[in-house]
Amino acid sequence: MKILVGVKRVIDYNVKVRVKADQSNVDLTNVKMSMNPFCEIAVEEAVRLKEAGLASEVIVMSVGSTQSQEQLRNAMALGADRGILVEVEGEMAPLNVAKAFAAVIQKEQPELVILGKQSIDSDNNQMGQMLAALTKRPQGTFASKLVVDGDKALVTREIDGGLRTIALTLPAIVTTDLRLNEPRYAKLPDIMKAKRKPLETLSLADLGVTLKTHYRLDKVEAPATRTAGVKVSSVDELIRKLKDEAKVI
Repeated sequence: MKILVGVKRVIDYNVKVRVKADQSNVDLTNVKMSMNPFCEIAVEEAVRLKEAGLASEVIVMSVGSTQSQEQLRNAMALGADRGILVEVEGEMAPLNVAKAFAAVIQKEQPELVILGKQSIDSDNNQMGQMLAALTKRPQGTFASKLVVDGDKALVTREIDGGLRTIALTLPAIVTTDLRLNEPRYAKLPDIMKAKRKPLETLSLADLGVTLKTHYRLDKVEAPATRTAGVKVSSVDELIRKLKDEAKVI
């Protein structure tokens, strides 16, 4: 079984995000970039399936700038066999990313595609579902447990009401939730070995993908600063403040 895993380059989750002075976008100057945490979970799950003898090859793929090679090499240090970078400049709408992945799936024919359920920068939570629709493959989203048995995949999903287990017939798309696993750290020897693993760079033209503009970014604003709370002496005062000041009732 061949597994394709999506990897995205994002601002490290420990970094405090700053907005540019002209509000045109987020300021990335001298900002530490890392692999999206949900993508780390996806890579870990694919590597575990390979270690269990259920997968023959793990391919990691990213759609982004040349700098995304860093995250792909990191994923290969964690156990992936090779990488594919679809090189683009600027932000990509989720549907356009899904189209690029669909083209690579057509080329590579993986039995299982594992993606993070969302990226921590845009928080769209759309690409996995769109990819399933484009490729006409069954999907299991928000996976907290994944069991592969032959041509079936049992996916335990985290939903509002608790947990729900569904059976998918491979080939399929799975998106990961936080509780699926605990990603490992890359060891120095594996980091050195990853530098010699194959990494293919493709363009959208190579894949025959034509993109459309689906939305426009007008401006980016930082969240409003929260004001200090106040204590009230009675329920009547609380109601008055909620009605007259907060205007929520």
